[in-house]
Amino acid sequence: MGVFAEKTSNTTGRCVPCRKIPLRYRKLGRHGIEIMYRCGTYHIIEKTAISAGVYSYGIHCPEIAEEAKPGQFVHIKVEGFTLRRPISICDINRKNGSIRIVFEIRGHGTAKLTDSNVGDSIDMIAPLGNGFSSPQSGLAQSSRVITVGGGIGVAPLLGAAKVFRENATAILGFRSYDKIILANDFKQSGVNVITCTDDGSVGLRGTVTAPLEAELAAKPCDMVFACGSLPMLGAIVKICETAGVNCEVSLEQRMGCGVGGCAVCACGITRNDKSHMLMVCRDGPVFKGEEVVL
Repeated sequence: MGVFAEKTSNTTGRCVPCRKIPLRYRKLGRHGIEIMYRCGTYHIIEKTAISAGVYSYGIHCPEIAEEAKPGQFVHIKVEGFTLRRPISICDINRKNGSIRIVFEIRGHGTAKLTDSNVGDSIDMIAPLGNGFSSPQSGLAQSSRVITVGGGIGVAPLLGAAKVFRENATAILGFRSYDKIILANDFKQSGVNVITCTDDGSVGLRGTVTAPLEAELAAKPCDMVFACGSLPMLGAIVKICETAGVNCEVSLEQRMGCGVGGCAVCACGITRNDKSHMLMVCRDGPVFKGEEVVL
């Protein structure tokens, strides 16, 4: 079941989160974790253009920051548009009660969203979906983890890599030097970073698959997290299956409601030799790599 949340009015000029009404709960996720989401208006505390058409926002939302997990997402209402925009949570700062989102302009809705500035409020439902495995879900803090991201798919991997810090390696793929985002953020978190560009302008020339194979062959790995295009995810899943390494992939899909009610984001899953249609918003966006039909 889900939980309904009631928004409170903001008449003081301060961020006023919603009040939770514990009427209905819903058990979500492969780990059987009970998830509760909130709906409210929250203040933007940071805005930065980090690349051409790519923006980073810091949002002050203490309750959401306390509950959010790397790999989950937020659903943002954009003025003038009926459907909300789903955006992955890039990072979580529980100390100052904020989350960070990084998104790319891909249409009129996300373009309009960039009109929002520091001090403005944002209407948001979060945290939604299921995130990557973590110490809280049974993956040991000492585990060696490799995160593999392509383009804007790098964003949801930052928070996941920071959990494991020096035990994590981030393989980041971009088209060219001017498209690189967040590489320094990974490095500043103590994560080993391998950068790839299609044109060879920075780092290794080519895709993320070759360095992934090299890393898996060099030393044992406990888990691979990946986010990017479907062809990239398909290749990564095959590499992990060959190496006998667990893999989790974060899927990007168009969404309607964001909470599993409309079935717009249905995806094919094979589980226990049976085919299923699951919702990316409710059952994902993170899935076991071997289960996803790519």
